[in-house]
Amino acid sequence: QVQLVESGGGLVQAGASLRLSCAASGGTRIGNAMGWFRQAPGKEREFVSAQNWAGTTYYRNSVKDRFTISRDNAKNTVDLLMNNLKPDDAAVYYCVMGNFGSLRATPSRDPEVWRYWGQGTQVTVSS
Repeated sequence: QVQLVESGGGLVQAGASLRLSCAASGGTRIGNAMGWFRQAPGKEREFVSAQNWAGTTYYRNSVKDRFTISRDNAKNTVDLLMNNLKPDDAAVYYCVMGNFGSLRATPSRDPEVWRYWGQGTQVTVSS
């Protein structure tokens, strides 16, 4: 059974940076995409970023110029570097892993189709 464990959340002031990390273990498969979703109180879970096995990256528009996703396929890890954090970025961030049919497939932005989820890590941004 695949397990995803996140780390790196915390409380920061607006404008600061944080790096989230996620390590996958237990039967991970070649070809899986990895990424991040987030959920703020009272809001639906939303796509943040993902990277397919081939290395192509995807971002939601509101974080595109501030967040950077990177993964190490050999180590089954994925990081999310978040710069210039804003209060709207505050949420629980979830690491995800899923298979979308090919190494170069575009990962879905629908949370329902991602198979594996971490437990989440809290990011709080004070204004």
